Amino acid sequence: MSLSTVLYLFLSHLGVGIAATLVLVARGAGVKFFRFNAGLAAILIAIAIAFHQQSTAPADADASLGDSGLAALAVAEGAIVLYWATVGRMLARVRPAIVAVAVGAGVVAIVLQALGVSAHRAVPVQALTVASFLTSAALLGGACTAMILGHWYLVLPSLDVSHLQSIVKVHIASLVLRIAVFAAAIVFAIATWEPGMGPSFRHYITSAGGIFFWQRTLFGLAGPALLAYMTWETAKIRSTQSATGILYVDFFTVVVGEALAKYIVLATRVPV
Repeated sequence: MSLSTVLYLFLSHLGVGIAATLVLVARGAGVKFFRFNAGLAAILIAIAIAFHQQSTAPADADASLGDSGLAALAVAEGAIVLYWATVGRMLARVRPAIVAVAVGAGVVAIVLQALGVSAHRAVPVQALTVASFLTSAALLGGACTAMILGHWYLVLPSLDVSHLQSIVKVHIASLVLRIAVFAAAIVFAIATWEPGMGPSFRHYITSAGGIFFWQRTLFGLAGPALLAYMTWETAKIRSTQSATGILYVDFFTVVVGEALAKYIVLATRVPV
């Protein structure tokens, strides 16, 4: 495991997550909003691919799945770049298809990443890892897009507040799913451990190394849960500036939590 591997997973999940939110925001946000988000997603995925060239795969990872995941991520990158280049200019009828290709290829890449990381593990572990990676991308993308959309009210003051309310709902839903997968992974890891299988996950979280787990829990789940609720309450009273300020902090906590989650899954093979 290396820092490059952590960054490869984190940035690719963030980039694909942002791309997926392009289909969840109404056109009223304006062409520049979609162009900005598509450009950001493309840049993040490009950096992720660059980090992959320097990353060191875990000893028990499946290299073929890793290469296939990289190829799928490259397809997603190409589709997102094409979307960015054409949004608001031409090919209006085919842009939904371009987004579909980008998101579809991104999801395939994330699934292959998860299967590669959990190679040679039990099927339930592989399923939990896939669910963990997909919900991570959804949480990162939803938090980032919600923050950017909140800021967009400074660009378009006339933008209907319902757009922000809708994306905050998506963010809350993705957070609920993320917490559910997190809890299931911990319960499964503790319940299925047997003597002779090496250090238990229970031992890990109560040891000095468990500081990363508790930081991941506090900053990546508990913090965003509180902040997402506060954002929803401020969005309901149409206080977009307050909601945006909270979303900046929310996105920071999500970033910290998901980066730590990538480190933990590579170090322990428990997809928290």
